Amino acid sequence: MTLRLLACCIAATLALTSLPDRLLAADPPPAAKPAPASDAPATDAIDEVSVEDIRVFTAVFREVQRSYVEPVSAQRLMKAAIRGLLLDLDPHSGYLKKSDLQALTDDTSGRYGGLGLEVQIRAGALTVIAPIDDTPAARAGIQPGDVISRIDGIQVESENADVAIDRMRGEAGTSVELTVIRAGQPAFDLTLVREVIDVTAVRGRLLAPGFGYVRVAAFQTNTAEEVAKRIAGLINKEKPLEGLVLDLRSNPGGLLDAAVDVSDLFLESGLIVSTKGRVALASSEFTATPGDVLLGAPLVVLVDGGSASASEIVAGALQDRKRALILGQRSFGKGSVQSVLPLASGEAIKLTTARYYTPNGRSIQAKGIEPDVLLQPAELKPVGEQGRYISEADLPGHLGNGNGRSKPAKATEGDPEAASAVPANDPSRDFVLGEALNILRALARWKPPVAATPDKVVAPARGAPLRCASRIEQGGRFLDAKDAKGRKGRKGNQRRLAAPAAVCACAFAPGRHSTLKRIDSMSWSTFDASGRLNPAAAAATAG
Repeated sequence: MTLRLLACCIAATLALTSLPDRLLAADPPPAAKPAPASDAPATDAIDEVSVEDIRVFTAVFREVQRSYVEPVSAQRLMKAAIRGLLLDLDPHSGYLKKSDLQALTDDTSGRYGGLGLEVQIRAGALTVIAPIDDTPAARAGIQPGDVISRIDGIQVESENADVAIDRMRGEAGTSVELTVIRAGQPAFDLTLVREVIDVTAVRGRLLAPGFGYVRVAAFQTNTAEEVAKRIAGLINKEKPLEGLVLDLRSNPGGLLDAAVDVSDLFLESGLIVSTKGRVALASSEFTATPGDVLLGAPLVVLVDGGSASASEIVAGALQDRKRALILGQRSFGKGSVQSVLPLASGEAIKLTTARYYTPNGRSIQAKGIEPDVLLQPAELKPVGEQGRYISEADLPGHLGNGNGRSKPAKATEGDPEAASAVPANDPSRDFVLGEALNILRALARWKPPVAATPDKVVAPARGAPLRCASRIEQGGRFLDAKDAKGRKGRKGNQRRLAAPAAVCACAFAPGRHSTLKRIDSMSWSTFDASGRLNPAAAAATAG
């Protein structure tokens, strides 16, 4: 009876392989009409399963049922066979039970009970991609690259990885013990208490007057909206933003749409990312819409080995479009896109369906994003007064400077302009962040940004037409929302306003232009005599 059931399952599988791939996602609605032949996805010829392969599979299945040390149900073996089929493809494809599917939904919504770890099986080991900010895992000091060898004393292996990951999740307030292996150190145990993980995906603050910092921990449904809100909150009329650091370090990724929308916040036009797969539905292009929340102010993006997937889409887009300087270490290198295909049973398969490509056509799969400036984490230690050079003010009988001060004022802890590049309120004394701030200060000196004020930066809302700017200047005149032309968003809803082609987010005086400046690989737009941006040059240099 069991073998007959197995034969029926195999026959059904073979029958399904002849159907279009999109029908495997779910049962079609009863009234659905067949798609025209021209709309059918173009796929390679399907390699049919041979009768000999079916015989081998059946023989193995029967031998396991008959000879394994403990009884195993046919259903369990079939589920294991399906999992093995997907796991053998690549590290990101897999079979999702109902609980796994719910966990995936929780991850993208940003709320679940657990430790706050992004993990993956690498070479048979459960490896940490990145801990999520302000979670039990992050507070315990777990780092990217750590290997979790045991969970509550149970050895973690590739065969039981799904069960192991499930054990890390659970009711808030319960504890779990992890055995962690870190390169160059003996294994050590950590006892962590599970919490309700409300992932605060976006945080922001001022590093110094005029220089903002936004940290994105994961790409979720509303991440772009939160980023715009944080930036708007950093801007005031007395001190406009002169530059921004976007921190994507140890960000394991998330939703493709969220990565596209975050990139769109800083780009005026052009390609953001493209995806290419074997079926037509997996191939697409995503382009930017008018409106830069920073209005051209310098942008530095921080990445490291824990920056993966959606983080790399953002970094790659901003790097290729010359909109940002990428600082840090080479990123993780996940250049593929996964689709979740639900099954009629309530379960699903997560299948790699496409590779993605940066605007310049680069695939970063297994390669990563190479930063423009390579920086390794380091510890900052002030040298103190002993290492200070003697200056003119130290010489006996030196001349005064005529302004009543014969000696330079000493830097005080409360003086933000005289403070170290790393803000005093940063407990980690982050070297990479400090260098990013130094670079921003230099870039702002060379390219004065258009004054970004709160009335020009509007946090996007779901379904709201305005995305980035409520008012846009053109030829010295403000263009309000009523002057712009409505345009359908990527999903068909009225999400953004497409301004007329000549509109730029700053005023200008035609005919009064300076020359195009270039510093290293960064392109700066043309400015008129008053220091305002020329929109024609901006359009020419944007790509």
